[in-house]
Amino acid sequence: MQSGWRVGSLFGIPFFIDTSWLVILLLVTYSYGVDPVWQSAWGTLAWGMGLLLALLLFSSVLLHELGHSLAAKKQGIQVNSITLFLFGGIAAIEQESKTPGEAFQVAIAGPLVSFGLYLLLSALGTLPALPEPAQVVATNVAQINLVLTLFNLIPGLPLDGGQVLKALVWKITNSRTKGIRWAARSGQLLGWLAISLGLFAALVYQIWFGLWIAAIGWFALRNAATYNRVTDLQEAMASLTAADAMGREFRVVDANITLRQFADDYVLQEKRTPVYFAASDGRYRGLVAADDLREIERSEWETRTLHSIAHPLLEIPSVREQTPLPDVINALETNLLPRITVLTPADAVAGVVDRGDVVRALAGQLGFAISESVIQNIKEEGKYPPGLQIPAIAKAALE
Repeated sequence: MQSGWRVGSLFGIPFFIDTSWLVILLLVTYSYGVDPVWQSAWGTLAWGMGLLLALLLFSSVLLHELGHSLAAKKQGIQVNSITLFLFGGIAAIEQESKTPGEAFQVAIAGPLVSFGLYLLLSALGTLPALPEPAQVVATNVAQINLVLTLFNLIPGLPLDGGQVLKALVWKITNSRTKGIRWAARSGQLLGWLAISLGLFAALVYQIWFGLWIAAIGWFALRNAATYNRVTDLQEAMASLTAADAMGREFRVVDANITLRQFADDYVLQEKRTPVYFAASDGRYRGLVAADDLREIERSEWETRTLHSIAHPLLEIPSVREQTPLPDVINALETNLLPRITVLTPADAVAGVVDRGDVVRALAGQLGFAISESVIQNIKEEGKYPPGLQIPAIAKAALE
C-alpha cells in the first residue's frame, strides 16, 4: 500500500509526499526566512520567499523524477507512483529496461531535466521586468537544480550516476548483474566516504552541515547494500531449477478405490491435506483435488472410483524438472496457485513446489539458516514473508 499523501497526478502517474519530506519544507523555509541578508532586504517577506523557494524545490524534484518516469513509460514500462521523501524523490518503476541503452536513457533523463531547469531559471533570474525578490528566488532555485544535477551524477547506486554506471558496465560486459555489482560497490564506497567526511567536519570543525552529509552517506550505503542483496537473490534464483526446490509432500493413491474409501481412509485422516495423485497399473492417472468430492452427490461415492475425478497430469498447471526457478515462481503467481506439480521427462510426478519450498531452496543456495517452522508457516499461509519481493525479482529475471 502506498504511504504518504497524494497531491496530484500527471500522465497517469500519481504523486505522493512522505511525512519525512515536511522536514525539508520546514528547514528550507526557515533557513531562508531567517537569512540576515534576506531579512535586511525584505523583512517578513523573506519568510514568504523561503516558502516559495521550498515549494519550487518540491516542483524541481518532482520534475526530475517525472523525467525518469516518462523515459520509462516511453519504453512501455509501467510507473506506479512518484514519492517525495526526506532525501529527495523516488519513482516506483515496475521493471527495469530491457537493454543497457534503454537503461541509460531512463537514468540520464532526471539529471537532464534538472539541468534544463537550471538553464531556464537562470535565464528567468536575469529578466529586468521580474521583481527583485522573484529574481533572487529564481536564481537560488536554479543553483539548487545545478547541485541536484551534479550530485545525482555521482557514479554510485542509488544515485542516477550509479544507474548510468550500471548501464555502461552492462553494455561493456553484456551482463546486467555485473553492472549492478560495480555500481553498488561504488555506491557503498562513496557512502562510507560521505559518512566519514561528514562526521569529521561536524565533530572536528563544528560544521554541522556535515551531519546532513553523513546522513545522505548512510542512506546511499543502505540502498547500495539493498541492490547487492537483490542481486544475490537474482543470481541464486537463476542458478536453481524446479528439481532443486521441489518437495515430495504428496501421496500416491490407488486410482481404483471408491470415493468413499478415499474420503474415509485419506481425507478424513489427514490433519493437513497433502497433494494426492491417483495411479494404477504403474501409471499416474492424474491429480486428485479433495475439494472435488463436494461437487459429487454422496450417493455416487460408493460406486465411482478415484480415477473418474482425477485431473490428467498434462492438463494441470505443471513445470518440468529443469524449468528455471524464476519461471516456476512466475507460474505460481500468474495463476494464483498454492503449489505446482513438477513432471519428469516421462510425464511422471517428480514432486511439487510451493512458496515454502521456494524460500527453503533460496535460503540454502545463499547459505542462510531458516527454521523449518518458518517454512511450514509460509506453506500454510501460501504467502512469502513481508518485504521479501520474490515474485518481483523473479519477474525481473525473466525480462
